Amino acid sequence: MSPLQRRMLEDIQLRNLSAGTQRSYIHYVTGYATHYKLSPARLGLDDIRNYQLHLIDQRQLSPNSINGFLSAVQFLYTVTLDMPWSKTQFGRMKVPEKLPVALSEEEVLAFFRQIGILKHRAVLMLCYGSGLRIAEAVSLKAENIDSKRMLIHVQMSKTAKTPRIATPRLAIALSSYCARIGKCSALSNGCFPAPRKGRTSSRLPSRNLAGRPLNGLASSNAITPHVLRHSFATHLLESAPIRAPFRSCPVIAASKPPLVTPPSRHKP
Repeated sequence: MSPLQRRMLEDIQLRNLSAGTQRSYIHYVTGYATHYKLSPARLGLDDIRNYQLHLIDQRQLSPNSINGFLSAVQFLYTVTLDMPWSKTQFGRMKVPEKLPVALSEEEVLAFFRQIGILKHRAVLMLCYGSGLRIAEAVSLKAENIDSKRMLIHVQMSKTAKTPRIATPRLAIALSSYCARIGKCSALSNGCFPAPRKGRTSSRLPSRNLAGRPLNGLASSNAITPHVLRHSFATHLLESAPIRAPFRSCPVIAASKPPLVTPPSRHKP
């Protein structure tokens, strides 16, 4: 690791950015430096623009990926290298808004029946049953489950808060799951420990397992934890008065609610 990368990592840690952000920034900055075979400290705005065109024309990356690169180099130059550049000098791509896929309840049940590994089925059911992000779900520990009060305490929320999500049936099921894998293990390593030492969660295997089409059903879209999360929000809106979910649903942020697929747009 170069001194510049080490300094950038320290700046990320000082700002308490997530591990995912850290990996993303280092990945994009490393690719940027490798492309030019120079230290980013010797490159400038024109080089960033040319590399952005390279990512669009040659690599054919998506707008989200391009904007991820721009976020990384903006942090590198304006924070780590302390360059007097404004955000407007990092021209971001417009990302087309798309309605997220929301499964029907029958499709969700059929999907879970195809998951043979208990740990993977449990963490994906947690994403659907509570509307958690995958990083929040796999970080769950036995001490975060309050089966008496029927609550789950989220300790690694993306919004840096600790929301409490009422999931009565799910809380009981998770308590049973943790008891099955061993209470001591669930307390020290979490409910969903990684298969390899040195990792903190089984996030990647669960993502790979979820990201596949449903066998034998009409839906041909790959089911990811994010799809399960949006399905949770949609089913909640369908089954309750419109105002109640907006107060309690963890998927629907107070500042900007995500797009939720209307019932009429469900796939059969």
